[in-house]
Amino acid sequence: MTTLLNRKKRRIDDLAESAGTSLAADALKRMSRSPVAIIGGIIVSLFVLLAIVAPFITPKDPYKRYPELLEHSTAEFVPGPMPGFILGSDEMGRDFFSRLLVGAQQSLIVGVGATLIGLVLGMIIGGAAGAFGGWVDSWLMRFTDIMLSIPSLLLAISIAALASRGSQTTVIIAVAVTTVPIFARLLRGAMLAQRHSDHVLAATALGVKRRTIVFRHMLPNSLGPVIVQSTLTLATSIIEAASLSFLGLGDPNPDRAEWGLMLGIAQSRIDIKPELAFYPAIAIIIVALGFTLLGESLREALDPKNRR
Repeated sequence: MTTLLNRKKRRIDDLAESAGTSLAADALKRMSRSPVAIIGGIIVSLFVLLAIVAPFITPKDPYKRYPELLEHSTAEFVPGPMPGFILGSDEMGRDFFSRLLVGAQQSLIVGVGATLIGLVLGMIIGGAAGAFGGWVDSWLMRFTDIMLSIPSLLLAISIAALASRGSQTTVIIAVAVTTVPIFARLLRGAMLAQRHSDHVLAATALGVKRRTIVFRHMLPNSLGPVIVQSTLTLATSIIEAASLSFLGLGDPNPDRAEWGLMLGIAQSRIDIKPELAFYPAIAIIIVALGFTLLGESLREALDPKNRR
């Protein structure tokens, strides 16, 4: 009997602690207890911090060709670590370590820019389809289905190839277009689910305007999955942007310090100094892993089925 009373008391205490806690606060609390979320958060935080401070902490000018490196560089040899140059030279006599640091900033700009553009356009298409329904939903979703039928990387390559001259802006736009149907489908599905929820039906019965219902009830309650997806999309955006630069469809300027471009240029010297390709590739993998771990943890934290 005493054991049963103690269990009930603990249950009441747990309910009292969780009472009044918002969904965001509850998700954050659960993520703080997840090792996967912590690891992902640390990787993402370090990446963002590095991208912000990289231009100020580089030991050398990442765009300058140093004579002491050039005099040792030949067609068959690229200088490795030496005094003043932690990772040695790249294929053009520049400090490889400094370029690797600055490359974090360029990768972040491309990833965030592509994700934001895709998120905004996807929310416009998905929001309109979920709010209006009918023929608007049918036309917009058929357009989305056409985009989804094309592999994302192939679609990005096709869009980037249409540009007369590759640039960082071209890469951002190409990657952003591939993310639009993902966000559109996700938001549209969430809004359709909200359409039959109790609070929306109650607002409709009370005569609340359709516009008010959409923007105050349906849309805010449908943003959770979209926010989670944006975190995961950041990882794929960085990888796809690096892929376009690797294939030569990005900025052709070899002076730009961007991980994908560095990886592509390094292929001509990979048999001489494989580190030129190894380090940018590892950096891309670690950053993509960090965003993926954080996004998956956020999805699980916001999922009502995973609540204890």
